[in-house]
Amino acid sequence: MPTRSAFEYAIIRVVPRVERGEFINVGVVLFCRGRRYLNAQVELDRHRLLALAPGLDLPFVEAQLRLIPLVCVGGTAGGPIGLLPQPERFRWLAAPRSSVVQPSPVHCGTCIDPADALNLLMARMVRPAADATS
Repeated sequence: MPTRSAFEYAIIRVVPRVERGEFINVGVVLFCRGRRYLNAQVELDRHRLLALAPGLDLPFVEAQLRLIPLVCVGGTAGGPIGLLPQPERFRWLAAPRSSVVQPSPVHCGTCIDPADALNLLMARMVRPAADATS
């Protein structure tokens, strides 16, 4: 039987007006120390976001979101944070902040395959739910 490994994750949110507290989930960052895995998936639904915040600077938000997977991969493409060890990169990505792009609190779970866990979290937490009445 395959062994399960603990993982931590944070949901990436876009909070157009921080003072209102409204947000849209747009991605997930998942860190599994035991498997030396750090990755993120980001999917921005531009129409949903613009319905919430018609005047939002989408190119700015998209540029910020593009950096998240680069930091996960590591190296110079992720800037100075990309040069840190995996655990520190995850902590930086998951650190609370008061900006338009924010992480949720960190949650944990166990998995056999962290890539599968990331895909499952994206389906559950980011992508719109299928219409149950169809």
